[in-house]
Amino acid sequence: MSFRRRTLLKVIVLGDSGVGKTSLMNQYVHKRFSQQYKATIGADFVTKELQIDDKIVTLQIWDTAGQERFQSLGIAFYRGADCCVLVYDVNVTRSFDTLDNWHEEFLKQANPSDPGSFPFILLGNKIDIDGGNSRVVSEKRATDWCSSKGNIPYYETSAKEDRNVDDAFLRIAKSAMANEHDQDLYFQGVPDAATEAEQRAGCSC
Repeated sequence: MSFRRRTLLKVIVLGDSGVGKTSLMNQYVHKRFSQQYKATIGADFVTKELQIDDKIVTLQIWDTAGQERFQSLGIAFYRGADCCVLVYDVNVTRSFDTLDNWHEEFLKQANPSDPGSFPFILLGNKIDIDGGNSRVVSEKRATDWCSSKGNIPYYETSAKEDRNVDDAFLRIAKSAMANEHDQDLYFQGVPDAATEAEQRAGCSC
């Protein structure tokens, strides 16, 4: 029996508290949405397996708390990331204004070998609210910001109505694959089958 190669890709999701990071992840992975808001404490992750071309890819998607007191989660959390997803709420100006801070925080902590080419993706979430009438951040303003950061891909999403969520995460997976580390990463189980040494070296969030 031949084993099909699997690739594990680490994706970090950043953005202010309440912009819908957890809801987007739950919609993508579990196809569910909850009206109840529960703040993420520290960090947590979910996994999703998908096939891209001839590869089976496992996305390990890390969800972070957006509160400032959790902003500096440490180098271990960011280490090994293959893609960074920035999320803001199109109805809240401040969540857009802080994107620069999240972008800089990631580059400072993750310290990628080539910051200029590291893959980011921007998601403008909650486009469903009030039929779009509550929107305060225009699509042009968002795309202009993306252009200023090296033409970051941009998607407008609704976790509640499942709009553009799958498309956005497929783009995220492909961007992460393109940035995959030179050495091959083989799927060994997440996280239970990790060796004790790997567990000690990993994030203790």
